[in-house]
Amino acid sequence: MNRAGVIGLGDMGSGLAKNLIQQKFETTGFDLDQQRLEAFAAMGGCPAQDAAEVGRNADIVFVMVMTGGQAKSVLFGDGNNGLVSQMTSGSTVILTATIKPSEAREIGELMQGTSVNLIDSPVSGGFTGAQGGTLTMMAAGRPDVMAACELAMQAVSSTIHHVGEEAGMGQTVKACLQTLIGSIFSATFEASVLAAKAGVSGEVLHKVFSTSGAGCSVMSTALENIIDRKFEKTGSHIATMHKDLTISLALAEELGVPMHMASTAMQLFHAGKTRYPDGDNWVVTRVIEEIVGAQLHR
Repeated sequence: MNRAGVIGLGDMGSGLAKNLIQQKFETTGFDLDQQRLEAFAAMGGCPAQDAAEVGRNADIVFVMVMTGGQAKSVLFGDGNNGLVSQMTSGSTVILTATIKPSEAREIGELMQGTSVNLIDSPVSGGFTGAQGGTLTMMAAGRPDVMAACELAMQAVSSTIHHVGEEAGMGQTVKACLQTLIGSIFSATFEASVLAAKAGVSGEVLHKVFSTSGAGCSVMSTALENIIDRKFEKTGSHIATMHKDLTISLALAEELGVPMHMASTAMQLFHAGKTRYPDGDNWVVTRVIEEIVGAQLHR
């Protein structure tokens, strides 16, 4: 299976495509944005006219879109123009998009009766991980299907966790992860503004945080972007985390689990997305900075 496909060639999908191409996979891709298709072609990919064409030319297809509705549209289309209808028997869809667990389960049910396999595997690692081929995958699928797709998954990921076999399990684990990441981000935003108001430099704060028990890549990435005043075009658009927290809280509501930290994080991200809709995650800090009249610089 050396024919791969990628649907959705944005910050994340372009990284998947780049690494598949570098690992000598014949890679077909599709995106609604013509500029993304042109960039994909420039890196050695084969642009397709639609999702169906990707399906006809790939044995393993990564679907990296934004929402569950988009994923279903890509996979099933209208009649015979969906991805699944065009893929050969025994081929596999790897759902790397982050969507609701219930939507992934629905997709799994709709694919029953077809000869196409599904691996429900959202990813973590952001833009840097996608471009560097170091993503963490939370993969739910049959062991034999996972084994058949191992080389393609290893091309885009440095860590592959097999979290279950049923569709929806990958998304469930990702929803739990995003509650933690969103909460760490939010605590970092608030701490940075507290430091700014108190007259602490960003460089001092970063050195202390990164060498303390609170040190982690999530905190460090956020704080580095804050103190360097990089609030746009870092590959971590605020709309994505906002959507992910919405998914996490919807799952918590469904299961009756109180989520105090994630709920607060959601409100902070909501404020940031409303005030700075084109910003990245760290732009939430600017909202808090504006309230107190202080900014953290390196």
